Amino acid sequence: MNDRDPHDLSERVPLLCSLVKDGNTCCLILDSIDDAVFMVLKDRRIVDFFNKAAAHLTGFRVDEALGRPCYDILRSNLCLTQCPLEVVFQTAQAVRDRSASIVTREGREIPVSISISPIKDSQGQVVAAVEVVRDCSVEEDLRRVLNGSYHFGEVVSKNPVMQEILEFLPVVAESHSTVLIQGASGTGKSMLARIIHQLSPRRDGPFVKLNCGAIPDSLLESELFGYRKGAFTDAKKDKPGRLQAADGGTLFLDEVGCMSPALQVKLLRFLEERVFVPLGATEPVSADVRIVAATNVDLEQQVEAGTFRADLFYRLNVIGIRLPTLAERREDIPLLARHILRKHNAVSGKNIRDFSDQALALLMNYDFPGNVRELENIVEHACVLCSGTTIEAKHLPMDMVRKVRQRQENSELSPLASSEERTIRWVLRRVKGNRIKAAQELGISRATLWRKMKRYGIS
Repeated sequence: MNDRDPHDLSERVPLLCSLVKDGNTCCLILDSIDDAVFMVLKDRRIVDFFNKAAAHLTGFRVDEALGRPCYDILRSNLCLTQCPLEVVFQTAQAVRDRSASIVTREGREIPVSISISPIKDSQGQVVAAVEVVRDCSVEEDLRRVLNGSYHFGEVVSKNPVMQEILEFLPVVAESHSTVLIQGASGTGKSMLARIIHQLSPRRDGPFVKLNCGAIPDSLLESELFGYRKGAFTDAKKDKPGRLQAADGGTLFLDEVGCMSPALQVKLLRFLEERVFVPLGATEPVSADVRIVAATNVDLEQQVEAGTFRADLFYRLNVIGIRLPTLAERREDIPLLARHILRKHNAVSGKNIRDFSDQALALLMNYDFPGNVRELENIVEHACVLCSGTTIEAKHLPMDMVRKVRQRQENSELSPLASSEERTIRWVLRRVKGNRIKAAQELGISRATLWRKMKRYGIS
């Protein structure tokens, strides 16, 4: 029984090499192959052929790749330190299925598998090599979806605010300081917390999550700190809390603003002394845990209102990150939509390649009150309905399409008025709908703001 992967070209590379003499035949065959295939000389220059799959994978056209060093085109993480071509040229032995990652022309990191076979002259000397690069994005996306893990490179963004966050994120991750992530629901706070953990020195330790808003306050204390046998009626045996479970790793406290004042005091004590007392216990327990907290409410406003302790806020906000809404980073919508599409293809086995221009235009003109999470749901909805290779407007949720088109039909605004509408919406979102603050930031009276909101249909 033959168990070989039908897409594995490593055994067929010598045959491909023999076809180079027949240029037309070679090009036809190589361009019909799904994997990237190209020839490299000993001086590392790409010569003779660079198939369509290689151009699609790297983002470089054939005429741009031929004659240039392979490390300029492939940009693999192995190029400078563990180049597999070096092994082939020195030993005259083939390299099979070497795992690596490359960086495309657009800057996207892609996991790949590399196979290389030597080409020898009549004296048996290696004069060139044929490299076969297989895109492993689908397998890697599927693995991450199943494991619930994220990679730093998955946070795709052109937005300046997001770029600034991504720039200092590795530095934040390397520290042991407490992090507070603030942002509206669906902006990716949980994903960012996991990435901080995976980039940190604690990456081999546990990542434990506790949603403070999903558990009744009466149970939240026992979930966080644990309890001892006999602490209450149903406490039949000791149960460790999330703090103890996260020892040596990271505890992610989601919706931390929902904590009661009494529980805030106990969390503050842990942050100051690194010890806690389980329910029913008398002796304190220590835990080596990094806290990453998140909230979709403005904790500073809660501090001013007296519902959240100022000292706890300052302890949590040692490093503060505020994530923008999706409406504030519209330039990222096509990037995110295509990224989500690739992940859905990996799970569903479909081969949907892109969105039509009309579908993308509808996405770009939608406000996304649910942010990235809502975009994920919309793309999944479209993928379920799409039976071809392109998502069209008809595949998008009808309610979303109706809202966008209704807004476009009701709005016959000049470019200046359209810009004013977007600015007012952006400011209102940033100040959580506070019209007094919005009017102050816009430099207009509250009455003027109210008239403009009525004109543009802003609720």
